Amino acid sequence: MKQIKILLVEDEPKVAHFIKSGLEEQGYGIDLAYDGKIGKSMVAANAYDLVILDVNLPYVNGYELCQYIRNTNEHLPVLMLTALGATEDKLSGFEAGADDYLVKPFEFRELTARTKVLLKRFFHQETPARCIRVKDLEINLESMVVKRAGRKIDLTAKEYALLVYLAQNKGRVISRADIADKIWDINFDTGTNVIDVYVNFLRKKIDRNFHPKLIHTQVGMGYVLKVEEEE
Repeated sequence: MKQIKILLVEDEPKVAHFIKSGLEEQGYGIDLAYDGKIGKSMVAANAYDLVILDVNLPYVNGYELCQYIRNTNEHLPVLMLTALGATEDKLSGFEAGADDYLVKPFEFRELTARTKVLLKRFFHQETPARCIRVKDLEINLESMVVKRAGRKIDLTAKEYALLVYLAQNKGRVISRADIADKIWDINFDTGTNVIDVYVNFLRKKIDRNFHPKLIHTQVGMGYVLKVEEEE
């Protein structure tokens, strides 16, 4: 059975090691980051089943890190830990995308109980999440079949990877530099138009014979996959 991987982002060493040791005794695999910047890079580079993070973190605070996680993976559960217990603070955490909120000091058994609840909830959602739908566009992440309005669309491997990345970030403007890094694993060269070419390939297959158009250009910024409101 696959070991559950948890990222713990906590800048207080004693608290971090206490939580890490306790969760490892429960059988979880724990990665530890002591600031939000490192936590952000670890989220980007690894697949986790849960993120536990403090609010008051150096460099990138917990709210910002949580928003980053939500923008890149809407299904990854996030449990916030904080010494701030006011209602406004909790609302800020939930608005940032946290799934649960635990105020310090807390009993370790409460942390493990919250952890189990979040993992159970999100593992049960894992199967539906294997399909991305935007309007009448459907992307099956397991069979890698793409359909629009029920019609199958044949894509190359790079076209498919680009479409999935745009769909996973639905509504968010993705820069050419970001696309170059994530899809081609290269630094963006302003002298090349390979990204624009591939976006045009996608538009011809995804948008040309359908309505509404889903792939949009934000001039000077990049591309976004979204459904624009009808006028």
